[in-house]
Amino acid sequence: MEHMVAMQAATLPSSFFCVTAPSTCSSSRSSGALFAQRCGAGQLSLLNERGAQRSLSKRKNAWRCAAATEGKQVGGKNQMLVYVPPHPLIKHWVSILRNEFSPPPMFRSAMAELGRLLIYEASRDWLLTVNGEVNTPCGVAEVEFIDPREPVKVVPILRAGLVLIEQAASVLPANQTFHLGFVRNEETLEASMYLNKLPEKFEEGARILVADPMLATGGTIVSALEEILKRGADISLIRVVAAVAAPPALKLLSEKFPGLRVYVGMIDEELNEKGYIVPGLGDAGDRSFGTA
Repeated sequence: MEHMVAMQAATLPSSFFCVTAPSTCSSSRSSGALFAQRCGAGQLSLLNERGAQRSLSKRKNAWRCAAATEGKQVGGKNQMLVYVPPHPLIKHWVSILRNEFSPPPMFRSAMAELGRLLIYEASRDWLLTVNGEVNTPCGVAEVEFIDPREPVKVVPILRAGLVLIEQAASVLPANQTFHLGFVRNEETLEASMYLNKLPEKFEEGARILVADPMLATGGTIVSALEEILKRGADISLIRVVAAVAAPPALKLLSEKFPGLRVYVGMIDEELNEKGYIVPGLGDAGDRSFGTA
């Protein structure tokens, strides 16, 4: 992976790291507010550009930055890593999702495209491969394939998780899908499970990809991961993909699941009184299926 810059929030536990910026970055400190990184002409931070500017006056703690290069581990086994890929296509599809005037077909398409890109990022240095040889029109070539005997276990959290992993098969040559359904109580904000299609036990070394578009309070994703771990999964082999996340969910995940890897399109700064991410993108399920 290219040179990365990892941003760690002073308000979050030391088990939380956020990897956001690409190569050729230089950094400068904004005392007591935000530790932003400049890459070329643009600026990247844990928040989106407008959110960062809006929240400078509200933030009391600085964001701290630590760098890592290819081949070196960012953080350690007891730290949860959150990756925010800086690719412009990811920003584009997040922007389509944010727009309240995007109709359900456009919203679904944007969610699926975002999911495809996040799955691509999440599968880097994670998939099992086999080596071999093939005959080309001009000779013999040494090749490397994804091992078909070790399919990735894809776990979408219904409803909108289905849309986020819609194009998973176009990225993962070998995969199996196991569904989990949760519904959130709008008064208590607690999640309850209504569907569980997980296997009784995951085989040793299973790679598991969990898709939950919105990581807000963290209740749903925590419940889902607990169900998966009950079945013998290794937290270090689990990848979570999400469209948007908020600090409360990331803080909770980092406390409960050291070693987890989370890949998100954007991290927003807060939740409203209903537990929705602000500015967020609304209810991903309702907007995907036109049931708002």
